[in-house]
Amino acid sequence: MRELAYLKLLSREYPTIKAASSEIINLTAIRGLPKGTEYFFSDLHGEHEAFIHLLRSSSGIIREKIKETFGYIIPEEEQVELANLIYYPDQVLNQIGASGKDTDDWKRINIYRLVQICKEVSSKYTRSKVRKKLPPEFAYIIDELIHVDYNADNKRVYYSEIIRSIIDIDVADKFIIALCELIQNLTVDNLHIIGDIFDRGPRADLIMNELMHFHDVDVQWGNHDISWMGAATGNLACICNVLRIAISYNSFDVLEDGYGINLRPLSMFAASTYRDDECARFVPHILDQNIYDAVDPGLAAKMHKAIAVIQLKVEGQIIKRHPEYRMDDRLLLEQVDGKKGTVCIGGKEYPMLDMKFPTIDWEDPLKLSEDEVELLHTLSLSFRHSDLLHKHVKFLYSHGALYKSYNKNLLYHGCIPMKKDGSFDTMVFNGVSYSGKSLMDFVDRMIQNAYFLKGESKEKEDARDFMWYLWCGEKSPVYGKDKMTTFEHYFVADAATHKETMNPYYQLSVKEEYCDKILEEFGLPTKGAHIINGHVPVKIKDGETPVKAGGKLYIIDGGLSKAYQSKTGIAGYTLIYNSNHLALAEHKPFTPGKENTPKVTIVEKMKNRVMVGDTDLGKELAGRIEDLKELVAAYREGVIKEKMV
Repeated sequence: MRELAYLKLLSREYPTIKAASSEIINLTAIRGLPKGTEYFFSDLHGEHEAFIHLLRSSSGIIREKIKETFGYIIPEEEQVELANLIYYPDQVLNQIGASGKDTDDWKRINIYRLVQICKEVSSKYTRSKVRKKLPPEFAYIIDELIHVDYNADNKRVYYSEIIRSIIDIDVADKFIIALCELIQNLTVDNLHIIGDIFDRGPRADLIMNELMHFHDVDVQWGNHDISWMGAATGNLACICNVLRIAISYNSFDVLEDGYGINLRPLSMFAASTYRDDECARFVPHILDQNIYDAVDPGLAAKMHKAIAVIQLKVEGQIIKRHPEYRMDDRLLLEQVDGKKGTVCIGGKEYPMLDMKFPTIDWEDPLKLSEDEVELLHTLSLSFRHSDLLHKHVKFLYSHGALYKSYNKNLLYHGCIPMKKDGSFDTMVFNGVSYSGKSLMDFVDRMIQNAYFLKGESKEKEDARDFMWYLWCGEKSPVYGKDKMTTFEHYFVADAATHKETMNPYYQLSVKEEYCDKILEEFGLPTKGAHIINGHVPVKIKDGETPVKAGGKLYIIDGGLSKAYQSKTGIAGYTLIYNSNHLALAEHKPFTPGKENTPKVTIVEKMKNRVMVGDTDLGKELAGRIEDLKELVAAYREGVIKEKMV
């Protein structure tokens, strides 16, 4: 029997045999239901419009439910309108109101249709679970409407009267919004974000806002997420990095309007320091127009170069502090010959494409100028005092980890570092060797320490610096390449110097035997389990497939980011895991206001329908049931007294 103290605590929640027995019956019933639908996304890269559409549309599944429910009853055009209403209820209601189409008939018809969709998407859940998701304001009414027997004449009248009353008392819009949000909520049971919420795209902050309002979400951090988290810890190299990437993709809105980062000191410094430099190699890629913070491309190029040069300096200082990183080959500023205008890389000399560096002293190239020191201090204060940034970063910590094992699926963004011979690569830190799962657990602890360790200490400074290493280090599980050739891309024409070699993991993991090795390392079975990855865009247009290793590995970065769509040929994937199958939704480039339904392909059918009892949640519920049975036994034996009401 469980410890008496634990059972006494449990008795506070279930004070009688009847209460405990009722919960046993309820939990047993839940274990017998089909498992909820899980959605897996990766590499969102700040593409807020596309991602929010995918989330609210359940990657096309809501559109399918509309078709299944209404089929040929309502025309295609009205099905599309109903779908858009479910995805964007506030926006559609405003448009309908402005056009004068929001008649009582329109409201009545759409409430009826939304209730039918609610019935469809809630059918596999217990009534109690659905009730918990209902908005309190309309809980009773919605519960009645989705469980009414429409075959009974008196019930049909009752149903019609409820809807008429909703319209008469002028709460129809609120009720429609509540139904739409309930449909969204019921369609996605668990949401898994396999890294890289940040980078390139215009508004990662809006994605974070959406995720924070979602009922069940977890995140497996990617290298771009780690970089932003590192910036929030105060790591200067990470601060420079996130600024450099945002500026290089013209994403000023996320910095200034989103997180309130004051860029005026940087713009003034850049305009003054590089006033005679066109900074032609630093003109930003304009994939999206800024709405709130338009910046002249010429000034943006100067800002881009200014922060890039500072980043190279502070990165060099980190490498000097940490010889254990073994990154001396990346101290390329020290390899520049200021007189000849060349750089030595790998023992070979290359001409520099740009030698206008007014803040670099070639006798001590990593030393920051006084103005650069002052600028960095100002920028770091801006990151430290951004309330929204820290709110989002704390959410990433509370809902995130380096990896997750869930329902026989192993989720991580990048890789498990491996050697060419197929063994797990080793990282040594303070004399301790880590590899495989132990490496992932060690890295996870370091990430936690970087933000949560109190005060200032060498341990905290090392953890903060390690956040930068994770961004670009050879043995970083979220990066997975031998080096990051940022310097070479900016300053060297020879494309051979730009090459970044992938970790052997990426060649080995496409073979079943190595997937089995990884699954076993994390305590998962080799049959029926999967590895789900992001990070590396799948080039569909070149014949690549996201399904590898005989169906044991799924790589689901399909190019949601506009920057990658020319390489992949599509606009991202969603992996969908319901009780019957695994399916891949293949997305087209998102166009606001257009039909954006993806192509959904079933990639693996379950031999038997997966029930809640077969899942990790089912195991938890089974343990809870056993505890409750022991509580009932304790009541019956008189060990614990029932609290009779």
